[in-house]
Amino acid sequence: MSARAIASLFTLLTATLASVALGTPAAQAVVPEPPRPAFYEAPAVLPSTNGAVIRSEKVDFLLDPLDATSLVRNANRVLYRTTNRSGKAIAASGTVLVPKTPWIGVGSRPVIGYAPGTQGMADRCAPSRLFSEGIEYEGIGIEGLLLRGYAVAMPDYEGLGTAGIHTYMDRVSQGRATLDAIRAAQRLSGTGLSPSSPVGIMGYSQGGGAAASAAELAASYAPDLKVKGAVVGAVPADLARVATSLDGGLYSAFAFFALRGLSASYDVDLSPYLNSKGRATSDQVEQECVFDLLNHAFVKSSTLSANGQPMSTLMAQEPFKSIVESQRIGTIKPAFPVLVTHSALDDVIPYGVGKTMAKSWCGKGANVYFSTNVAPLHVGGLVPHVAEALPFFEARFAGLPQLSNCWLL
Repeated sequence: MSARAIASLFTLLTATLASVALGTPAAQAVVPEPPRPAFYEAPAVLPSTNGAVIRSEKVDFLLDPLDATSLVRNANRVLYRTTNRSGKAIAASGTVLVPKTPWIGVGSRPVIGYAPGTQGMADRCAPSRLFSEGIEYEGIGIEGLLLRGYAVAMPDYEGLGTAGIHTYMDRVSQGRATLDAIRAAQRLSGTGLSPSSPVGIMGYSQGGGAAASAAELAASYAPDLKVKGAVVGAVPADLARVATSLDGGLYSAFAFFALRGLSASYDVDLSPYLNSKGRATSDQVEQECVFDLLNHAFVKSSTLSANGQPMSTLMAQEPFKSIVESQRIGTIKPAFPVLVTHSALDDVIPYGVGKTMAKSWCGKGANVYFSTNVAPLHVGGLVPHVAEALPFFEARFAGLPQLSNCWLL
């Protein structure tokens, strides 16, 4: 097995454990950021329209060591305008992938807004950069969509790849970045896509949170998009419960990503709440990717706090209590069918969190199908999630209705 294949396998087994969370302005990074490619630098003046393409360039899209996939796919890195949670216009980066074969389905080629799972906090972790290195684990889910003939638009999210701190798990920022990545794909020349292209939304773990948020926000933020349905998996809809389940475990790093992203999104100074080790850890995770998972495994948050209390106690106090509560997903009715998947054996995002969100949507009259699986742990849950997404999108793009199972919840 090649070094690249080994790296890809390691990424799959660790990185898809994607999500924890906390999440108006994006604070500037406290830790000096390493130089990023010039492509990711925003111009002084941004376009006036959300989803407008600032610039684009061809990118290698490696799903195999020989890059044979580039023979049948157009892959472009894009920089586009979006609006963060506070209403500030920002530049975000992403990737647009379009099969070169003609679309033979009904109507025009659909585009899937594919929200990625946890990548990390450093700019080098951005999917639009990792695709060229052949170590972007989301390629596994994306490949099935491309084989069906769908185009894919994947955001990097606010501050991941571009300037500033990645506002990890900020509900509104991630949802808007996903919707605007779809708009950018439809406006990118040479793709054959247009504003009339049918749209799907998909994501797992952190990506499940972003996709679920996009499903909630689409009617108000992007009513121009022709969204036919969304598939969301292992959604971290209740950040307090997720963070508590992670504390001191193998995936503690994701909780630290979340706290760093939270402080950046809401411009909260964490220094008074952390001891010297905690401040050093907070600075360290800002420059780490999901590959660095083991750097913080089994570290208890109480060993990093100024008062010796765990993160769960901190999150129960203001200003964090209100911030965390504002990230809750399930409070806005999606205007189109949603398939929610979750493994009953999930060891990262509690199964009850996803089911509660689905039940809340049902209570608001949404068309929801909640699908339980028993795939092993959080990583395993990605497999049935992807498998169920394909027939779901086929049915939605064919105009077939979804039969809700809200009555079972």
